[in-house]
Amino acid sequence: PLPPGPTRRAPLGLVVGARSGDKGGNANVGVWARTDEAWRWLAHTLTVDALRRLLPETAELTVVRHTLPNLRALNFVVEGILGAGVAARHRFDPQGKALGEWLRSRHLDIPEALL
Repeated sequence: PLPPGPTRRAPLGLVVGARSGDKGGNANVGVWARTDEAWRWLAHTLTVDALRRLLPETAELTVVRHTLPNLRALNFVVEGILGAGVAARHRFDPQGKALGEWLRSRHLDIPEALL
């Protein structure tokens, strides 16, 4: 992890990019850091539990995290967030395409050195 220092409450999207999509009732959310320092912070900060806090709709679902260090990226598979799939769901984003941007909009304490 990064050494301790001052943090600021800010949207995650100031530090990471994201892309998401779906396969049946599951959604994939990929996030990546732009710098090595941001990757170190992201890899230690964005755990499955942290994702559940940022996206409360995932609290009762199975979430699997995959670490892709050579890409400075994490991929989360959220099982069942779309129910039976695109045609059977009435959520704001029935295809899971906006889930990554929803995650980027969420606020958390980010080291000022990364902002």
